[in-house]
Amino acid sequence: NEDRERAWRASRETKLEPIPNCEACARPTAEEVRGWAQSFEKLMKSPAGRNVFREFLRTEYSEENLLFWLACEELKGECNKHSIDEKARTIYEDYISILSPKEVSLDSRVREVINRKMQEPSSHTFDDAQLQIYTLMHRDSYPRFLNSAIYKALLQGASRSSSES
Repeated sequence: NEDRERAWRASRETKLEPIPNCEACARPTAEEVRGWAQSFEKLMKSPAGRNVFREFLRTEYSEENLLFWLACEELKGECNKHSIDEKARTIYEDYISILSPKEVSLDSRVREVINRKMQEPSSHTFDDAQLQIYTLMHRDSYPRFLNSAIYKALLQGASRSSSES
């Protein structure tokens, strides 16, 4: 129990590290920021949108949901068997294992499926879990994100700069 608590504290401390700015994330336009409110899919397809959403999730201590989703997306693009095995094991240890401080919340059925698939990992080992986490973020976190100070400030700032141009 002490180990789990220590790991949990360590994970919470890492959440306070700044999110590195990603070069691919140009400043979003007012239209793009407004588009994020139209659909969760638009938000998730936008690198800048994912960055802002991640910032919001961090304030709710649920950043691991997005990190898990992104790791699964990366795994799906992998073709090399050795890399797939390695990445699948890393994802399992980081997000699925009950010993992980970044464990995502999954139901027992999905956990059982993953445990079976880990015998022979593929690029689709985590598909059910990824869908469950995507749905959770969409239904639970996304509505709060749209009402958050982070999103409202960004929307206001983007609208202001577009009206100035």
